[in-house]
Amino acid sequence: MARAATPAIVLAGTRSGVGKTTIATGIIGALARRGLRVQPFKCGPDYIDPSYHLMACGVPSRNIDTWMLSHQTALELYGRASQSAEVAVVEGVMGLYDGHANLTEQGSTAEVAKLLRAPVILIANAARVARSIAAEVLGFRQFDPSVNIAGVILNGVGSPRHLEFCKPPIEDATGLPVLGYMPRREDLRVPERHLGLIPTVEGVVVEKWFDELTAQVESTINLDRLLEVAKQADTPQVSPSVFPAEPQPRKARIGVAQDKAFNFYYQDSLDMLEAWGAELAPFSPLVDAVLPAGVGGVYIGGGFPEIFAHELAANAPMKQSIKDAHAQGQVIYAECGGLMYLGEALTDFDGEAHEMVGLIPARSSMSKGRLTLGYREVEALSDGALLAKGETARGHEFHWSVADSPSSAEQAAYAVRTQDGRIEGFRAGNLTASYIHIHMGSRPGMARRFVERCANAQP
Repeated sequence: MARAATPAIVLAGTRSGVGKTTIATGIIGALARRGLRVQPFKCGPDYIDPSYHLMACGVPSRNIDTWMLSHQTALELYGRASQSAEVAVVEGVMGLYDGHANLTEQGSTAEVAKLLRAPVILIANAARVARSIAAEVLGFRQFDPSVNIAGVILNGVGSPRHLEFCKPPIEDATGLPVLGYMPRREDLRVPERHLGLIPTVEGVVVEKWFDELTAQVESTINLDRLLEVAKQADTPQVSPSVFPAEPQPRKARIGVAQDKAFNFYYQDSLDMLEAWGAELAPFSPLVDAVLPAGVGGVYIGGGFPEIFAHELAANAPMKQSIKDAHAQGQVIYAECGGLMYLGEALTDFDGEAHEMVGLIPARSSMSKGRLTLGYREVEALSDGALLAKGETARGHEFHWSVADSPSSAEQAAYAVRTQDGRIEGFRAGNLTASYIHIHMGSRPGMARRFVERCANAQP
């Protein structure tokens, strides 16, 4: 017998910068303080916003991306994570209808909401506008009537009188209820730097900020009505495709770099590795002297190695431990910041070069004038940690740094199919390093392959 769908809301913005993450974090925290089991999600390829969700309710947030993942896989991951929750809160990406392409909804929050059959709460910025905001909300409702926009939250409200110039026109013109608002409060803005918000793991976001945010949400957003709206969700259930149908025995131990410098991982990718038989052993390239004992593989994700370059360079024992693991044939897989760390040197924003591990022939440097951003589909040029030669997967690239490119296809990890086959990343024995963050759910079998290769390389 199929279980009932988990109540859910999708918090979508009219555009980037309207306060989605702040409001989502506050709502998640406020619902958790009521004693509810909240499962947070983030649309799109984002690592930082989910860290705020985790801080708010103590539950890892999951990414739902309908460009990187098939609809079947997206539903599988959503259903698996939300099955024991009392309410799911999905934070959108950019504006409601923004996605991978300009003329389709693929990868957008709207596509995710329709896939999940979940109601949308539209977040609109009321700063420097009054009655005109009703026209904006009306346009969003009429743009795609198949999206279930069920309510509105206003951000940047200046006063009770300002709210009266915004709320009644919206409700009159659109028929949508305004379920609450957030006032203009600079003290509730989330700290940012060159890649966006600062991850909570760095300790910059203090408990006082979160407490005041939650109290503000409890005061000015109608949580009872939000929960009633959430009951409209009717998410379909699917069978497993990227997770095993039956529990798997432990096969391999994999060291995962997790500290202030490296913390960009899709939670579902880590869960898939464990489900297919991996024991994940966290370690810190910043402070640990050696890799965890007995690992057959090492996974170094993205993050901010440029912020901690001096400390990474100074930890010579860890760099040597990683070199020794590579020499012994253990599997090493690195993405973005991990690629920078495994290179020869990293030059920070001040122009100072720091010696890195030196396993791949690349030097990286920071450049505030050149942002590399976008979805990528890659084809493996040889057998690697995640893919066999000729197999494809989807991921995302987002970095301000630049690094030396591979000199030949024999040296490269991938051909980027979405960019005329340009060669990208590095392969050296059992090592694969790339700027592209791969979601292990984008191709069934990737997590299983990684675990099996690590099992074969166990010392």
